Amino acid sequence: MRARIYQKAKTAMSSGTANTRDWILDFAPASKREIDPLMGWTSSDDTQTQVRLRFPTKEAAMNYAAAKGIDARVYEPKRRKPIVRPGGYGENFATNRRGGMWTH
Repeated sequence: MRARIYQKAKTAMSSGTANTRDWILDFAPASKREIDPLMGWTSSDDTQTQVRLRFPTKEAAMNYAAAKGIDARVYEPKRRKPIVRPGGYGENFATNRRGGMWTH
């Protein structure tokens, strides 16, 4: 069995980091998906692709994979530096703005 261990990235629609701290173990598909000729749905007889395990740390996920004999590959997350303006959101409404007159 092959699997991957990774940390979810934050969504592009949110600036928050909810659900991005856990490490996830996903199994690779063992068989190809097929299209049902009658309904057009895609299906597979591989139930392992439906399993997604969450772990608090990378080491816990790696230990689980080693204990169960799972060939797991670890994908490290790409860290981005936070974009923090000195004045923050309140700077938009400051009375001593550099732009001069209020535009809104």
